[in-house]
Parts: sequence; structure tokens; C-alpha cells
Amino acid sequence: MHDEFEMSMMGELNFFLGLQIKQFEDGIFFNQSKYVKEMLKKFSLENAKPIKTPMSSETKLTRDEEGEPIDDTKYRGMIGSLLYLTASRPDIMFSVCLCARFQETPKTSHLKAVKRIFRYIKGTSHLGLWYPKGTGLETIIYADSDYARDYVNRKSTSGVCTFVGCCLTSWMSKKQTALAISTTEAEYVSARKACQQALWMKQALVDYEVKLNDVPVLYVMKEP
Repeated sequence: MHDEFEMSMMGELNFFLGLQIKQFEDGIFFNQSKYVKEMLKKFSLENAKPIKTPMSSETKLTRDEEGEPIDDTKYRGMIGSLLYLTASRPDIMFSVCLCARFQETPKTSHLKAVKRIFRYIKGTSHLGLWYPKGTGLETIIYADSDYARDYVNRKSTSGVCTFVGCCLTSWMSKKQTALAISTTEAEYVSARKACQQALWMKQALVDYEVKLNDVPVLYVMKEP
């Protein structure tokens, strides 16, 4: 990298923008356990009881027009903190992005869902991303979508994740902007997002003189 970029060596990297970085002989581990601790203290949830999942499969978030309003500033702060945590925690990406849709007029039901995510990360603060040494550069992108699962406007949600070798390098969960009228259309929208990610990844690797001829895009099919 010294041959391609102007660089200064300042010692082994251990901490960067809230990310804790542990370097071993066989790989690198990223996590944000210190950030999680500070975040729990900030929102007075350090004594909350841990839970095993970030969101119940039975949770159905709506605008909840009749629900009790809450402090929207605090709610947005909690969402913003969780969104930053997704830099090393793809397991909470969907749940956080779902709760983020209700920042305009949050209610107690939305706050309850957000607090559950905090309870989950409290018990899993040790989790992070492991990047083993010597992994290959074969890139595979996985895409998925639900169909009309948003209980507010019946829009679908796309999910895309990119693996380089066995390493997860990028991920997203986003509600589609258009209303899909069929499961096939929802799947095509997710496939388009995956193709955009594939093109970006190919271009990004060109800077390191790595050329990818083909990037497989695999779609997760669900049994009827």
C-alpha cells in the first residue's frame, strides 16, 4: 500500500471512530463494546435486563395514532446511536431501521421496541466482526426481500449483504420507495440494489489492482 498511497506509520491500530480493533496472527476482530457501554449509560439503560433477540417476530409497528407521545428528541438520539452501532453489528440492522421509520411522531410502542434492542445489545456487547487472515477475494452478494410487510403503507423491505471471501464487508436493510404489486417485483427491486452493490465493489477493488470478472448475486428463496 505504501507504493500506491502516501502513508505515515503511527503504530498498530487499536481504536478508530468508536471501533475497537484487535489484531491477531490469524485475523482481525472489530467490535464496539466500549461504545455500547457508553450508550447504555447515556440513556440510563445500564441496569436493563438482557434479552436474546433484538425484536420479536410478532412485533407489528404502526404509526399508533392513539398511542401516548414521547420525547421525539430522545427517541431520535437513541435511533442515531443504534445506527452508528450497525457499523459492526449487522444483526440489529433490520430492527433499528424499522424503528427509525417512526422518528417523526414516536409513541410509547415505538420506544418499547427500541428499548428491546438496547436490552439485546447489552447481553451481546462482545459480538462483532471477525476477518480471518488469508481469505480469498471471491465476492458474493446475497439479496432478499419481504413483500408488503410494512404495516403502515404495505411497502416491501430489501436486504443486501456482500461477502468478500468469508468476510462480511457491507450490508443494508431499506424499505423500498415504490409499492410493489407482486412478490416478483419486490424481488427485482432487491436484485437491483444487489447489482448496484456489485458494481460498487468491483470499482472499489480496482484501486487495489484487483479485478473481478464476475460477482454472483444470490437470492434467498423462501418456501411457500
